[in-house]
This record gives sequence, C-alpha cells and structure tokens, in this order.
Amino acid sequence: MLDARLLRENPELVDASQAKRHKEPVSAEFKKLDEALRAIKTEIQELQNRRNVVSKQIGIEKSQGNDAADLLAEMAEISPKVKQLEETQREAQKAFDDFLAVIPNILQDVVPEGEDEEQNVELRGFLEPTKFDFEAKEHNELGTNLGLIDFETGQKLVGSRGFWLQGDISRLERAISTLMLELKAEDGYTEVSAPFMVNDECMFGTGQLPKFSDDLYKTTDGKWLIPTSEVPLTNYVREKVWKETDLPFKFTGLTPCFRSEAGSAGRDVGGILRVHQFQKVEMVQIVHPEKSMEAHEEMIASAEKVLQTLKLPYRAMLLCSGDTGFGATRTVDLEVWLPGQNAYREISSISNCGDFQARRMNARFKDAEGKTRFMHTLNGSGLAVGRCLLAVMENYQTAEGDIIVPEALRPFMRGQEIITKYKK
Repeated sequence: MLDARLLRENPELVDASQAKRHKEPVSAEFKKLDEALRAIKTEIQELQNRRNVVSKQIGIEKSQGNDAADLLAEMAEISPKVKQLEETQREAQKAFDDFLAVIPNILQDVVPEGEDEEQNVELRGFLEPTKFDFEAKEHNELGTNLGLIDFETGQKLVGSRGFWLQGDISRLERAISTLMLELKAEDGYTEVSAPFMVNDECMFGTGQLPKFSDDLYKTTDGKWLIPTSEVPLTNYVREKVWKETDLPFKFTGLTPCFRSEAGSAGRDVGGILRVHQFQKVEMVQIVHPEKSMEAHEEMIASAEKVLQTLKLPYRAMLLCSGDTGFGATRTVDLEVWLPGQNAYREISSISNCGDFQARRMNARFKDAEGKTRFMHTLNGSGLAVGRCLLAVMENYQTAEGDIIVPEALRPFMRGQEIITKYKK
C-alpha cells in the first residue's frame, strides 16, 4: 500500500507511475476522498470541542443557580450529530482505505516503458538454446509415451488441468525440489514448513486481496489456499515492531500452490505448464530499506544458480512497466528454454516490493536512531518445480524418447542416469 502522505505531497509522482503502467491517474480522486474525510473529522472535532465548552458552562450556570435550559437543549442536539457524523466518517474512511488499497506500487526509474511482455528487456542469457538432430517433443508427449504422466487420470480426479505423475517422473520432480532447497540452504535461507491455508489479513498483506480474489481458492470456513508461499513467509513479520538487528529475514519453503487461473482461459491447457495445483520453492527476504536493491540482485542470482546447476538454457528479463505486477517496484523474470515449444517460458519471477507490503502488514523495525520504519520485502520463485521438471524433460530428451537425468540430480535419484518407459 502506498503512503497516503506521498499522494498528498507528491501526487505527480504517483500519477506518473500510473501513466507508465498504462493506468488512469489516481491523485484527483484521492484528493476528493481525502478532503471529504478530513472535513468530516474536522466537523466532529469542532462539535466535540463545543460539547466540552457547553458541558463546562452548564456546570457553571447550575453552580450559580442560573437557568441552563438553552445550554442543555444545545447539548441534546450535539450528541446525535456527533454520532451521525461518526457513522459518516466510518463510511468515508472505508472508501478512502479501499481506494488506497488498489493503487499499485510506484515503479523504479530503471523499469522500461512498455505495454506487455513483448517490451521486456533481456539482461543476459545462459547457454545457447538446446538443439537436437531430431524433432524435439514437448513434455506432455514425452511423459505420456513413457507411461509416467497420465492426463486422463488427472482429469478424472480433478477435471480441467488435472494431471498424474508417477514412477521416475515423480521421483525426478522430488529430486528437483530437493536440489533447489539444498541450494537455497547454501545461499543462507532458512527452510520453513509454511501453512497451506491463511486468513484474509495475510492475503491482504501481500496484495492478493482485494485485487486478485477471482484467482484464489477459498475454503468453506473462510480460509484461503495459498497461491504461493510468499504469503505465509512474508506475513511472518506482520503487525510487529522488530529490532534492526533482527534483519534480514531470509526464508525459503517448498509448498503446493493453488490458483484458479481465472484469467487464463484457453492458455496453455495442455501439459503441466499452467495448472491449478503445482509445487514451488519460494524465496522471501525482509530487509532494511537500504539493502533491498542488493537483496534483489542476490535473489536473482540464487534463482539463476539452480538453472546453471542443471545446465538449462535461460535468459533474465527486466519486466517493462505494463508487465510489472501490482505490488512490485521492479521485477526480473527468468525464462527457461523449452525445445519442444521452441520458445522461452517463465520459470521464476523475482520482485522487489519496497515498503508496499510492509505498510499493508504494518511490519516495522526500530533503526539505530530509534526511529520506527517500514521494512522492505522481496519475493521470488526459486524455482517453480513443475516448470523446472518439464524443462529438464525437454532439454534432456533423447531421440528414442527417453530422458537423461542431469548429473546434479543423480545423487537424489540413487545414481539413476536415464529414465525409460515405465514398467509395472
């Protein structure tokens, strides 16, 4: 959430960021709501002050034996007015808060102008795209031919976008997630077994609510299934004032993630690229404001480390203004090469959110001078396990349709070097 003072003192900056995101300006509407709320608060204060004066005067008049009927009549009129205005204030405050809650974060100057992913800027690449002397197959065809991915059973159990992994492919997925967690431990992250369900406050704190409610799953008792473990990991610091020496927090966790994909009808319906449930290793850092840029680069490098260890071709992309998410000030995506699709596809998104989430969570710390300040939060995939699985399958396929196990994964596969057709 933005600081309301920023909108009052520097509305041009906010509107400029909105324009860069290709969104409507917000400062005029904010000013209207802000002035209305302030006017109500002023009127209430004036009435309360008058009530105090009248109350004191009534006491004086009565002590002197004078008639205080007019003052009593005035007092009788003030209290209902205050009560009515307080209800109006609650409504105005809600309108103000609701409006502020859906304004996206301010973009950093380094974020390039652009409308969508076509205007993202490549920062660097790793390895040349994999080429074969045979026609590359997509992961869904490879897995089906090997008898290790069963979409028919998955759809029978779940419906749309359901899938079933078994045998060596299931073991390969587990090996990938284990490698990721081991590499995160090397990079100083504390592994967390986070809840898969959270409350409204957690979802609001990281920015999923109210804006993205249609993309989420909710239980019958009002809990939300997490779309990413960013939600519980970041909310660890919510509603508390920490010591400066507590910073930084570096958390990682492997969790299932649940997304309804409400806005992606017809997109990537084949295979396991875009599904309702998937596993992801998440990275979260919660840091001193002066360290957030450094932490962002560190997190990008940590995600790249996984792809480099697996020798998977990828490129790092700085997202343009139109493709940068609601809560981010700057985002870098990693896109892995998929030879079966002959295309790069996103496998990680690493974002610096500045103090945007911390304000929503009321997560603060006392600095060396004793000043209470909001922390900076960062999050990123380290990586999406399912997408890494299909990238390994497609980049390590053979002409016979088998899959070579990357050397880095063999210790977690009991030394297995190749995956062949499933045998019961």
